[in-house]
Amino acid sequence: MGLVNSCAKDASRASHCINAKAETVEKLPTFRMAFKKRRCVVPADGFYEWRGPKGKREPLWIHPREGGVILFAGLYEAWQPEPNQWETTFTIITTTPNKLIEPIHNRMPVILSDRDANDWMNPNEAEPPSLKRLLAPPSDDLLEVTPASLLVNSVKNEGPELLHV
Repeated sequence: MGLVNSCAKDASRASHCINAKAETVEKLPTFRMAFKKRRCVVPADGFYEWRGPKGKREPLWIHPREGGVILFAGLYEAWQPEPNQWETTFTIITTTPNKLIEPIHNRMPVILSDRDANDWMNPNEAEPPSLKRLLAPPSDDLLEVTPASLLVNSVKNEGPELLHV
């Protein structure tokens, strides 16, 4: 879906807010208040990107070289699709790519260390702009790229078979 602000009348713009750029997150009205007050961490075991020409795009699974979970910097909001019905939505913050991702895509999720994740989510942070230092690409050796199954091309598919060619 993507981030939907609390004042939204509907979720029609949510698909435009699945990612927030690190460079502008504190400036844009869509993300500004969430950046100040509603930061979160989104755990994942990896993410997908595609390379190659349209029609012959190859899906790739990008994941921690050592296995385990990575922590994406995110923002969240709650809104009311109907009176007295609250729904929480979120977005992932992206940054410029590291050297591993650069040949594949011009953006990548911000990946936080455990310590940085604690700083990121600290609700007492008086100056959230100081947290912008965390919104940088991770080291080039944190992740690895593995070809994935074409099954990832449909959101209806899920399961470990997506990770095998």
